[in-house]
This record gives sequence, structure tokens and C-alpha cells, in this order.
Amino acid sequence: MTRLRRVTLLAAVITALGSGAVAVATPATAALPTAAVAIGDSFISGEGAGAYQAVVDVNGVSQPFPGWSAANSNAFFCHRSANASLQQASLPGIAARFNLACSGGQPRDIASASNTRTNGRLVAAQLDQLRAVAQTNDIDLVLVGLGSNNSSFTFGDVASLCANRFIADAWTGWWEFWAYLNGPVPQEPCTDADLATAAEVAAATTETTNALRQLLTTLDQIDADGQHRIVLQDYTNPLPPELYSSFWDQDGRDDTRDKFRDLGAERYAAGCPIHRASLAPGQRFSAALGTIVSDSRATLAAEFPNADLVYLNVQRAFDGARLCENANSPTATLATPVRIQDGPTGNPITSLSGYDKIAIQRFANACVTYFQTCQESWHPNASGHAVLGQCLAAASTTANRTLACVRNPATGTLSFQ
Repeated sequence: MTRLRRVTLLAAVITALGSGAVAVATPATAALPTAAVAIGDSFISGEGAGAYQAVVDVNGVSQPFPGWSAANSNAFFCHRSANASLQQASLPGIAARFNLACSGGQPRDIASASNTRTNGRLVAAQLDQLRAVAQTNDIDLVLVGLGSNNSSFTFGDVASLCANRFIADAWTGWWEFWAYLNGPVPQEPCTDADLATAAEVAAATTETTNALRQLLTTLDQIDADGQHRIVLQDYTNPLPPELYSSFWDQDGRDDTRDKFRDLGAERYAAGCPIHRASLAPGQRFSAALGTIVSDSRATLAAEFPNADLVYLNVQRAFDGARLCENANSPTATLATPVRIQDGPTGNPITSLSGYDKIAIQRFANACVTYFQTCQESWHPNASGHAVLGQCLAAASTTANRTLACVRNPATGTLSFQ
């Protein structure tokens, strides 16, 4: 009788399971913690914001600060900052944040190890790093900054070109023929063609779009729930459309005169060693970088109609607080001034007053040999990244596909358009 009851009960359970009336409890799969990730170059990694963290290199070895005379290819010089905008942004619901960006990063570094190209750093492809994050995290937000460095031009080269021309013009007279023994020393203001031609911008747009396409495809493959927002941020110009009037001339000499050392020293101290005539091309260059990002987004939005893509325009996020936009620059600015060192000492030179052209050439050569000694120049500082963090926070929740983050020069408040 007992055996019969057991057989009858088992048959009833099997019948119930077949009809779907009874469910068997199974262990619940724990949800992965949500994560925000930064991908791209120096404006995303936190260059200029200090508090740089150790970076795992392509061999899996964590690289802390290696010393100022180390090779610039060292992974640490990706300069991933604890003060980067990703770290400072208010992102409710995000449990973890991962900064995978690298100062000097180019579009090809998204899918290839950076050290496989000239002047690349010893870090793995950013997509490989992203895949590792996705193994233990649900990626909900990706901040991307790409386009300012590419096969045609880089932000660092553009900045160095214009700053060096100004310094050479300020300290070297036209009659000092000894300075030309190794060829002419360029001293004229930068033009649009010096920074980026239309063809170079077009090529950079193609490179950037291709890299972002790889990113979107990879995210679709690895994201735990398939839900993620991608914020494509463009670039801020560290310099204003026009310098504050007190930086126009010094001791009766402006930057259209031959040899203007006092003015050169004044602008360097303020963080803006630049010809006034170079400012307008620089503004157009920044706008072109924005076009690279916005055009890439438009192309990919058509290819990936279900992708959550937001273009974040931050070109006016520093209005009123750029270098030499006010008389007290670089105090209270949102960008780092141009600073060089006398060798890999770790001690930035804040004034060029009293130095001759031979000493200044030595300082400039230190920047060339040990680029880490000057690579923070003209990047957002910690306060600047805090502002960009506010812009990111707004972009993470906006219902718009494009968002402009604009600073009120008088009050410092941000508006979103």
C-alpha cells in the first residue's frame, strides 16, 4: 500500500510538470554589478588632473610611477587619473567604474595593442580590456573620447607646434643666422593647414568611425543584458577665442614684432605661449574635432538603429575659465598651463624670465626626449574634469541624442542644450 501511494504520487508530479502546473525551484543567477567604463584618449583618461593610478601593461604587470626618466611608452603614462571625469561624475545606479583610456590613444588602439604602433604605450587593446571588465560586470555606460589623435595628426603635436613657434619668435631675432644652421626655425603663427587639412579631418573621421563600429559590435557581444548607453564626447579648447587684453603686449612689444622676450615670458607664465593669430585656427581645429565625433555618431546611429548613442558637445564647457581668458591666469582656470622641465626632474618651470634662448632650447629638448615631463600641458585640470563630470552626468540621463554642455562665463554654472 505504501509503495502504491509513492508510485501514484510520483506519477502525479510527472504529469503536473508536463502540464506546467508545478515549477521546480532552481538557484537564482546573481545579477552582475553595474559598471561605467571610459574608453579613448587623454581627455578621457584624466591627463592633467593628477592622482595618476598604476596601469596594468600588456604583459599583465601593474606599472606604478616609474620615474621621470623612464621610457614614455611605460603603461603608467596613460595617466589614468582618480580625478578623471568618469570618476567625478554623479552616476546613480553605477556600482563600479573602470578607466581604460590612455593618454595619446588613437582609434587603432581600440582593437590593437597600443605598443604595436609608433610611440604607442605598452597596454593591451582597449577592447580586450573591456572584455575583461564584462566578465564580472554589467556595462551600463561607456564614455568615449576619440579623434584628437589619429594617423594624420595628434593633439600633442599640434599644441607643441604652435607653442614652439611662439617661443622661437619671442626669443630669436630674424638676424640671428646662427640659429638657422640646421635649417629654418619656424616662428610664424599657426594656420589652419598647419593644424589639420580638410582631407586629414576626413581621414580621421573614417578612422574614428571604424574604431567606434568595432566598439559597438563588441559591446553587443559581451554586455550582460544588452542595455548600455554610449556617450561620445568631443573636446574642449584650453585657449579662448581671444586673449585677455593684458596679454596683448608687454613693454611696447606685441607678437607681431621681432623678439619680444618679456611678452613671451608673460604668456608662458600665464599658461598660454601662443600667437594671437594662432587662436582662430585653433578654434576651428577644435570645431573640426567636434565634427569628427558628431559625424561618426551620425554614421553609426544609422548602422545601429537600436544603439543608445549620445553625442556630448563640451566645446563651450570651459567658457570664461580658459587659459589667459582672465588677467589672473592660470589661477582659477580649468586647463593646465604649458609647462616644461629642465630635464626629467619632476619640477615644472613656471617662469622663463631671465633665461636665454640656449636654456630655453634645453628645456624644450627635455620635452622631446622625455615627453612625460610636458604631456599634461593644455589638458583639463582636476577642476576641469569635475566640470566634464557634470557634463557626463547630464549626458547619462538625457533623452536627447545630442547634448551641448555650456558654461556661463559670469557665474560658472552649466546649462545643457
